[in-house]
Amino acid sequence: MENNESQNEKLDQLRSFTTSNQNEKLTTNQGLKINNNQDSLKAGERGPSLLEDFILREKITHFDHERIPERIVHARGSGAHGVFKLNKSLEKYTKAKFLCEVGKETPVFIRFSTVAGSKGSTDLARDVRGFAVKFYTEEGNYDLVANNMPVFFIQDAIKFPDLVHAVKPEPDNEIPQAASAHDTFWDFISLMPESMHMIMWLMSDRAIPRSFRMMEGFGVHSFKFINDAGVSHFVKFHFKPKLGVHSVAWDEAQKISGVDPDFHKRDLWESIEAGNFPEWDFGVQIIPEEDEHNFDFDLLDPTKIVPEEVVPVQIVGTLTLNKNPDNFFAETEQVAFHPGHLVPGIDFSNDPLLQGRLFSYTDTQLSRLGSPNFHEIPINRSINTVHNNQRDGHMRQQIAKGKVSYEPNSIGGGCPFQAMMKEGGFTSHQERISGTKIRARSESFVDHYSQAKLFYNSQSIPEKQHLQKALIFELSKVTIPAIRERVVGQLAFINMDLAKTVAQKLGLEVKKLELPNQSIPANADPAGLQSEEREPATKFSNALSMENTIKDTISSRVIGFILADGVDIGDVNVLKTKIESQKARVDFIAPSLALVKAGDGSLITPKHTLTNTASVCFDAIYICSGENSVNELLDPENKYAVLNFVNEAYKHCKAIYFGAETDGIYKASNVNNKKHEDPAIIISYVENADEEFIKAVAQHRVWELEKERNS
Repeated sequence: MENNESQNEKLDQLRSFTTSNQNEKLTTNQGLKINNNQDSLKAGERGPSLLEDFILREKITHFDHERIPERIVHARGSGAHGVFKLNKSLEKYTKAKFLCEVGKETPVFIRFSTVAGSKGSTDLARDVRGFAVKFYTEEGNYDLVANNMPVFFIQDAIKFPDLVHAVKPEPDNEIPQAASAHDTFWDFISLMPESMHMIMWLMSDRAIPRSFRMMEGFGVHSFKFINDAGVSHFVKFHFKPKLGVHSVAWDEAQKISGVDPDFHKRDLWESIEAGNFPEWDFGVQIIPEEDEHNFDFDLLDPTKIVPEEVVPVQIVGTLTLNKNPDNFFAETEQVAFHPGHLVPGIDFSNDPLLQGRLFSYTDTQLSRLGSPNFHEIPINRSINTVHNNQRDGHMRQQIAKGKVSYEPNSIGGGCPFQAMMKEGGFTSHQERISGTKIRARSESFVDHYSQAKLFYNSQSIPEKQHLQKALIFELSKVTIPAIRERVVGQLAFINMDLAKTVAQKLGLEVKKLELPNQSIPANADPAGLQSEEREPATKFSNALSMENTIKDTISSRVIGFILADGVDIGDVNVLKTKIESQKARVDFIAPSLALVKAGDGSLITPKHTLTNTASVCFDAIYICSGENSVNELLDPENKYAVLNFVNEAYKHCKAIYFGAETDGIYKASNVNNKKHEDPAIIISYVENADEEFIKAVAQHRVWELEKERNS
């Protein structure tokens, strides 16, 4: 078995196309050194350009063909390299080598993405996030094409084109971009009861994460583990962020989209560059094959989760991202994932959505990347040398020697040979299958509301309020009353209070929806399936509330220090040192980008101004000590911007620290902490004020005070 070092060396070899222009001469794509890259070849200085200018033609031709079709979904993405380390062997369940040897490290590349928007849309859209992981294992590439939500809108892949067409900009006017708040999406949803569990996730704060580093990843489908003895277990995959699961407020998301639409992309890049490497615990839910039918839902239904209280998640490894791409297009844009890229020991289930994906992914890569040889692009290459009899095709790179391009053969000595199972040859799991050829759906797929109830019931009060507001916002954008009525009718099967709250704001009455006939198998009992009394076996799940994921850390958080000339540099440096010692980041914000002169005469270089950024781009803010600094910040030219910073941070329940002599700013703001009952508002004279501020930042927000603060 190859060691980790040799595998990493192989991965480096795959990147042998990586080049640096440092101290090099400019050349054409054929390696010819270029003497003049400023002027095209002309017939005289003011004459026409000549057709023979091969340097111009090559350069312009390449430019004209630089763009490739963007992904139909998941077009906007960010990527990073990293490593997966196994901490607990799964050899009992799977023969996949990268999951068997404790301590083994496997190189990975991850691409995070939004789903609905185009490549040029904002990072902060309310949307599902892709969480696709390519493992470069010694047995070949394994792609775990995950999302940050564990379920999906539909149960069968045949409905995927309909879903995407519905959520994309409407075809008559190409509006709206990267948004689900429009007629066609909600028209589709209102007629698809199976979507309601996913709608609870999409309308929750999970759909607007604080960063990629603070969201979960889920394999969505049930897959299968196969061990050396051929024994099969169902498996669900989980990635749990070490920093906890956190979101931004919807109001923040809209403002961040204006201030920094690349917020998530920038956050990931800067965190890795600063050495604050994102980490996730990798876990599995394992279910014996004989227990497949022991649940009140179908394991093959992608609109259902396996509650962690029913089957606990076993944490078995750590995923760490530690290197940014060298070139966005060559790596992040050209990386090609496919749920059918497996290794021995992992196999598919009969999930009808997964089965459709197995066809779709190869097809879309052929369209986007233009060739069946997309696997030869460096970011997609296996760390194993490829040996097969496939030849030619557009942009073929591998040079295969010899005259044999078929199998079996004798001219080439029979090579390459088929691999036996004991040599790592992949074999599909032997499963007994019998049935009537039929275009239908199992009755076990018909319960569309019990897990939607489970999700809603499991949310904290603030999370429920945010979900309600999201539904009200989205449906208020729907122009056809009948669509709004149908959605409210769906909500009535999930939670009547939720339905009434949404209906009231939309000026509707709650009328339970009658399920469309096409969603009910002929042998099902519609009345029982629609019953409001039907409850999930587990009525609450702590794992479904982000409130239960909070970690006691400020690592990689960004704290804005607001200051001006005369600032008390002593207080600033003390707090800055404490914050940075816990791997958080301090950014200085001043009235302008001019050097700030501290009270002791030292100079500070601000990173931002009060007008080129906003509080929504920071996790917390500190109003720096110093009477002269405060006076300048309260100058009419700066006062509005400073108070806007403070008031917005307060509105969004963030930690705010008022340094010494900042009472004037405190009193002029909307902050109300007279009884000192708000744990996120820290005043300098409080005992251990620095430590209390850091403690408040670690809690992410004080969401429970949101209603009181905004009243």
